[in-house]
Amino acid sequence: MNSYRQPHRGSILQLAVFLVLTGFAGGMLAQDGSAFAPVYARDVAPILQQKCVSCHNPDGIGPMPLQTYQQVRPFAALIKDRTGKRMMPPWHNDPTTGIQQFKNDASLSEQQIATLAAWADGGAPEGDPADLPAPIQLLAGGAWHLAEELGPPDLIIKSRPYDVIANGQDQWWTPDVPFEGLESDRWLRAAEFKPSYPLGKKVVHHGHAVLQPADGGRAVALARYGVGKSWEMYPQGTGMLVPAGGNIAWNLHYFPVGIEGEDDVVEVGLWFYPEGQQPELVTNGESMFRVDGLNGMARGQDIIIPPHGYQVLQGTHVLQSPAVLHSFRPHMHMRGKVMTMTAIYPDGRREVLSQVNKYNHTWQIAYIYADEVKPILPRGTVLQFTTVFDNTANNPINPDPNQWVVFGRRGVDEMSHAWVGITYIDEEQYVQAIAQRRAYQETLSLN
Repeated sequence: MNSYRQPHRGSILQLAVFLVLTGFAGGMLAQDGSAFAPVYARDVAPILQQKCVSCHNPDGIGPMPLQTYQQVRPFAALIKDRTGKRMMPPWHNDPTTGIQQFKNDASLSEQQIATLAAWADGGAPEGDPADLPAPIQLLAGGAWHLAEELGPPDLIIKSRPYDVIANGQDQWWTPDVPFEGLESDRWLRAAEFKPSYPLGKKVVHHGHAVLQPADGGRAVALARYGVGKSWEMYPQGTGMLVPAGGNIAWNLHYFPVGIEGEDDVVEVGLWFYPEGQQPELVTNGESMFRVDGLNGMARGQDIIIPPHGYQVLQGTHVLQSPAVLHSFRPHMHMRGKVMTMTAIYPDGRREVLSQVNKYNHTWQIAYIYADEVKPILPRGTVLQFTTVFDNTANNPINPDPNQWVVFGRRGVDEMSHAWVGITYIDEEQYVQAIAQRRAYQETLSLN
């Protein structure tokens, strides 16, 4: 009697993944168990179009364009390697803990990674060009990203010109510029930080534009930037009050990359609510929560990382009113590896909200929570931030594991803080927000 049994569908899929990941197969298996060999036109191009070409185009920051088969084919093996290691696309959030729903999720699924690997292993065939997806409209290098949704900025502010050097250590440009063009106080809806093109996109690593009001009132952070985070659009009904007049304090971090240029200018575009319209909620935008500091003061002595060693640093912040968190953006330098944001609730419960476990200083990504999962925290919640520094040879961007590393603003020194998009609310608004969240969850359970 023949003892052969039809394999279970799950076993087939497991085998397919095994063959792809181990390199024993140049193809995959379709859901029905039939042989499936990925081709560029039908299978690979849609993935690259969705996740890669926004950077990998002639006007983008990627090192090579990936828009056509002719451009992509020579890099098939490299694409397999970088996506398999989850180095590309840049997305360093830990997929095993914390919130996993984001508005700007750039990561690839396991299926997408397996498809790219099988395509490369199968000789990177082109397939039928008739199966190519329709071309997508890409923004020009110097365009405003938010203009596609919001139209041109209502107001543009500019830094003073800066002469970029080709080689050397980190550079900082911190000019004050009069804030002009706003006749009366207005509520800010969105802001975008735009380095010059093409030079600024290559050399401006991160920066801030902060308004110092003419009346000496509280400073207002109009825009913050890092490679991977260039704009901020507040949720519907949420805004930031921008007073008329004052000065813009620019803090621009330039990193030499072998290219020099004169009179480089950074711009910030501002979009306001209609005049006379006040949003329901007042936001702080991205706010700094220090891990290496206490009461806003840097504690440089807290960071002392030995050669070939590690250090763990922790900071806590108590919320004096309820709050809604919109985003999480860790900031460390070249030895930074992990940052975890944990909520410790007034009743003692602990919840990991987000963890970036493959931090890379090259990128300053803001992880923007989906509306249905963004944390709504009661007054008295403790936000705990835990940082892990890796000064060993296992850290791929460590410039020298033989060095002692201390606090400093250069990339080769260290610091640790988190930029958290946060809106403080009152108790009534908190009760309302919780009720809306529960109603949404009940709707999901009924469906």
